[in-house]
Amino acid sequence: MKASPFAYVRPGTVEEVLDELGGDGAKVLAGGQSLVPVLAMRLGRPSTLVDINAVAELDSLTESDGAIRVGATVRQRRLQDDDLSKRVPLVRLALPWVGHREIRSRGTVCGSIAHADPSAELPALACCLDATLVLASSRGRREVPAAEFFTGAMSTVVEPDELLTEVVLPVAAPHEGFGFGEFARRHGDFALAGVAVRVRTGTAQPKGRATAFGISDHPVTADVSEQLRAALDRTGDDPAEDDLRRALADGSAHVAETVVDTGGDSHASTAYRKQLIGALLSREVARAYLKSVHAASEVAPT
Repeated sequence: MKASPFAYVRPGTVEEVLDELGGDGAKVLAGGQSLVPVLAMRLGRPSTLVDINAVAELDSLTESDGAIRVGATVRQRRLQDDDLSKRVPLVRLALPWVGHREIRSRGTVCGSIAHADPSAELPALACCLDATLVLASSRGRREVPAAEFFTGAMSTVVEPDELLTEVVLPVAAPHEGFGFGEFARRHGDFALAGVAVRVRTGTAQPKGRATAFGISDHPVTADVSEQLRAALDRTGDDPAEDDLRRALADGSAHVAETVVDTGGDSHASTAYRKQLIGALLSREVARAYLKSVHAASEVAPT
């Protein structure tokens, strides 16, 4: 199929972009890796495509105030390869799973988050890290926590006249460790199920959180601190990875029961996705904990 007819504009400033989005039926074009297939299958029929690639201020990748700020046109591969991503280790764990290298060379970080595919990696990463999404419109700017950004499958709080200008990713603390895992039929396919994990030690009690994706109509975040502490009570504070993984199995299975709410489909049943999440959680929580204890040097110095 071919896309329905549309007008095309290429503004040079954010203000000009916002003016264009103020009309009816406008859609933002950045990397186009999600939008172009939607247009080709006529699942979307915007009246105007607003190409934001000429807006220089949106192509910004900086660090300030303890966070990495990723502009709307920053490509996924650029973030993956930039030294700044060492400050957010979960980025380097997750981005290699996003499509293929060619996709990451054109696809944007903000574009994937705004597209809000339930099986995509970057929305889950944003939720796990408590990222902040910065939205702009002619009415002003607002900041939305990732936990409040996704409202359903391919649905967010972004209004038709708003532009996601940047995502703000907190840098890792010295005693944080991270894990990321997913299962897909082929590398580059959308995940049947996946998890992003963050564990913090260095305090009286370790804390852990995990965001699961591919198992609901939006990323689902769960506190796994209780499960981690229970496992450590059985293994001690310095366990072998396999021992900790086994000790986490029952707790991870319980978490999987609570977060997986999607029905079965032609790719996998609900029960199979629960098994996947349980196994991935056990492995990645164990890895994240051990990294937080033994590999604080993973976080690059400023």
